[in-house]
Amino acid sequence: MKQKRFSVAQLDEITPVACPCGEARRAFAEPGNNLATVHLTDIQADSRPHYHKTMTEIYIVLEGEGHLEVDGEMIPLRPMTSIMIKPGCIHRAVGNLRIINVPMPPFDPADEFEV
Repeated sequence: MKQKRFSVAQLDEITPVACPCGEARRAFAEPGNNLATVHLTDIQADSRPHYHKTMTEIYIVLEGEGHLEVDGEMIPLRPMTSIMIKPGCIHRAVGNLRIINVPMPPFDPADEFEV
């Protein structure tokens, strides 16, 4: 039988896990995927500053307003704001927000460092 060349995830049905930003529902963390994962993340007002040594993240704001602290700068966030966070950039989101986060390569908890 031919192996499928696609994967499907119902983000709202994935069990959330705690992360420095709040809670994330992580999709596509599967064997053989070395490209990216997709996270539906609910940001909490008490998110903690952190960085990644190898991972790039793209945030896409779906709901809410707040700001993103990136290497000491404040970026306003509102629905449809998107930002790319490169390796080594200290960041944290502040506000009540729901975002899509696309980590590349796939999220690895060993590559998450709190400040």
